[in-house]
Amino acid sequence: MSQNKIYIFDTTLRDGEQVPGCKLNADEKIELALALENLGVDVIEAGFPVSSPGDFESVRNISAVIKNATVCGLTRAIKKDIEVAAEALQGAKRPRIHTGIGVSDLHIATKFNSNKEDILARAVEAVKYARNFVDDVEFYGEDAGRAELGFLARVVEAVINAGATVVNIPDTTGYCLPHQYGEKIAYLVNNVPNIDKAILSCHCHNDLGLATANSIAGVMNGARQIECTINGLGERAGNTSLEEVVMIIKQHESLGLYTSIKAEQLNPMSRLVADTMRMPVQPNKAIVGSNAFAHSSGIHQDGFLKNAENYEIIRPEEVGADSSRIVLTARSGRSALAHRFQKLGYDFNRNDIDVLYQAFLKVADVKKEVGDEDLKALATNNHPEVALA
Repeated sequence: MSQNKIYIFDTTLRDGEQVPGCKLNADEKIELALALENLGVDVIEAGFPVSSPGDFESVRNISAVIKNATVCGLTRAIKKDIEVAAEALQGAKRPRIHTGIGVSDLHIATKFNSNKEDILARAVEAVKYARNFVDDVEFYGEDAGRAELGFLARVVEAVINAGATVVNIPDTTGYCLPHQYGEKIAYLVNNVPNIDKAILSCHCHNDLGLATANSIAGVMNGARQIECTINGLGERAGNTSLEEVVMIIKQHESLGLYTSIKAEQLNPMSRLVADTMRMPVQPNKAIVGSNAFAHSSGIHQDGFLKNAENYEIIRPEEVGADSSRIVLTARSGRSALAHRFQKLGYDFNRNDIDVLYQAFLKVADVKKEVGDEDLKALATNNHPEVALA
């Protein structure tokens, strides 16, 4: 196991499906699971088998078709949950049971009406029971982001001793600041004596818009798995965005980390998930939004046309996106206008562009975006002798 590889645990089919309106049928789940495996995802969380007969069948069907990735089923720290997950995962080549319980004072007191010692015992019992069925058991300490650090460390040590191969440190409510989450991971790395026997995993929610930042802080401090979804889908404000963490790791070589994700498939994968789950991607979404490689400001357009690296740190083809776009608006300048006319086959000199630019601004003040047909009309009206066929 490379100490520098970050394992990508995709939960689009489980946490992502919890988005209202994003329910998938059996065939759609299999299609997305196969696409995720082809993308290079290391672990596919296929569902919560005990939650419904449909989820059980989905996990079982996905287990039967996935050849390389680990297939994971979620459970609570309840024997029946674990038994049902184990049954659903029987056909998987690399099965994993993901079990756990709340570990914050708030969850212990108000969700479980319990105490720390009881929670610790239940955590250990669940991991030991799951190990009867599979060799790969991941434990999650729900609401670890708000848990008391000393108790969290005790839980982590105990579940590793019980056989957990991965320990998930969820910021369930998206509460942590990046430095706080990073320090939490660093504390566990430095203070849990058997920490070298398991992989620490980041599962961060986006309630404050910090899921990606927290996950990166986690791996910078020793975590080696990130739990994420395509397009950042997930409960409430969503999960860590797979495409964002993958490209951050790829762009920042100084981190010394890497993933097995095929980056050139990120945009096609994003579109497949958006279409299948009927959940559009916001245009300004990093990496996969329709405007991620679009330029409309005149200052930006001029700099981009001189050298794309002035305003693009990622080439569109690196992530499977269409080519960069120059969008003509009232904020556009002469260089962008000249560029677009040249693309359309016109050969205007500088004086021509000066004249056309004034006419262009009148159109741009009325329309949100000036298109090719508008430009052809401008050319015809101002220079009929060069009108294109």
